[in-house]
Amino acid sequence: MEAIDVAILTMNSERMLKECVNSVYKNVPIRNLIVVDGFSTDATVSIVKEFQEKYGNVKFVQEKGTRGKARQTAIQLVKTEWFMFVDSDVVLSKNWFAKAEKFVNDDVGAIWGIEIWSVLKGAKILKLFERMTLKIFEQRGGTHDILIRRKTVEDIQIPPHLHTYEDGFIKSWIEKKGFKVLGVYEPYCFHFRPDTVWSVNNNVGCVVSDLKYAIYRPVLLLSYGFYSAIVIYQIVSNKFNKTSRFLKPILIQESIGRVNYQIVPMT
Repeated sequence: MEAIDVAILTMNSERMLKECVNSVYKNVPIRNLIVVDGFSTDATVSIVKEFQEKYGNVKFVQEKGTRGKARQTAIQLVKTEWFMFVDSDVVLSKNWFAKAEKFVNDDVGAIWGIEIWSVLKGAKILKLFERMTLKIFEQRGGTHDILIRRKTVEDIQIPPHLHTYEDGFIKSWIEKKGFKVLGVYEPYCFHFRPDTVWSVNNNVGCVVSDLKYAIYRPVLLLSYGFYSAIVIYQIVSNKFNKTSRFLKPILIQESIGRVNYQIVPMT
């Protein structure tokens, strides 16, 4: 497959943006990096300019509104047969594109690699989390790290009010076109969720929002229950808030399709 366009949405994304974009350039053959920014007020724009000066293939646009509106803008800027959405707070696994390319077929419209939360520890928890994550994707989609066939979405009209479930809309659109949307264990990405995710106030709102969507989908209710258990543990223990901003992945070892990794303080 030839080089592809990669789209990243940003909004005050300085926390993990350098690590994210570096992982993209290392693991994906990029034609253009498309950054759709929500008028960031932190160092996001400066970071994007650094990559433009280094690689010379960054397209930067600013868009007010929801993630749905931003993804619509990004899709309209894409020119390659296949393209990627990558969230600004994830780090792609080694050889992401080469591994995803193995799943490309005439009936495949998109390939999504599972997300792994950077706070997870223990093989049993990791395996259970992976299974639940895949179940959730099958029901509602995801855009953390997804490779999409452009012709399946070139005429898409994402409702501009969608801010949370625009990924589900994209997945359903592709499937209605008659293409498969695959969720796979490899490749994958590490998801470095912000500290605010683990606050009580934030999670009350998230739980309410998710339940509205999941109430008619028993599999989602079960999966979100597992997610909630992890969130509650993090809030109660308060371990994440003390260490998250100092963590980064340094080692990824793959064996029998599973992942082992270490995290250490950033210097």
